[in-house]
Amino acid sequence: MDVALVIRQRLDELDLDQRDLARAANVTESYVSQILSRKKPPPAPERTDIYDRMDRFLKLPHGELARVAEVHLKEERKRRLGEVAPLFPELRALILRKCEPDHGEPVRAIIEGQSFGELERLVAQTLLQVAHLSSDALHVTPKQRARLDAAVASWEWDPATFALTVSLATGEQKRFEYGERLNGGQEKGLLEFLREPLLSGTATEEELAFLKSLQFKDRRPTALYYYRELQNLRDPLHFRA
Repeated sequence: MDVALVIRQRLDELDLDQRDLARAANVTESYVSQILSRKKPPPAPERTDIYDRMDRFLKLPHGELARVAEVHLKEERKRRLGEVAPLFPELRALILRKCEPDHGEPVRAIIEGQSFGELERLVAQTLLQVAHLSSDALHVTPKQRARLDAAVASWEWDPATFALTVSLATGEQKRFEYGERLNGGQEKGLLEFLREPLLSGTATEEELAFLKSLQFKDRRPTALYYYRELQNLRDPLHFRA
């Protein structure tokens, strides 16, 4: 089941049409039409502003459409990438559980897209450092995981600067900055975005040309930045007719 199917069923049950939904959700009818025809992907699960208005109009439980979108995104990821077994499942579970929920599904998608990818290694090693554990990310014992769990309250990632902010159980916060470097004349984040089908697989040539034209002076954007920029391009709320 996906967002388009749920919306279609509720519109039929309530004897409403997509024009009514567009008006209630404060988006264009064309935008709703493209979602229902699956020509455009539905809003990301964290777009609660749109989903909350749709839920109310369709008389669905609060958060229902966002939940369906999240489940559908996971199914799509499995269909495209297959089952990617984590190299260290217990450590990954701990990392994802400690991540601030506001970062949403894209961060989880990046981490779960590889057995032990760049972002997962970075987070794991940083949390070990903050918790004053001498082990490296490749050799974490159950006892060290327990100490890590007790020491770290949460962590969050800033995709604009690639910085990690770690909140400790004591209430203290520590921030770590990591600079990205240019790679062959292109941003490293752009190359990573293009290599990840889950993030860039639906981008059109026109959208890719725009993303490649972006220039940055003092900051190094990440793959997640380009994913969010792509969603911004597709969101009619960001543009005037």
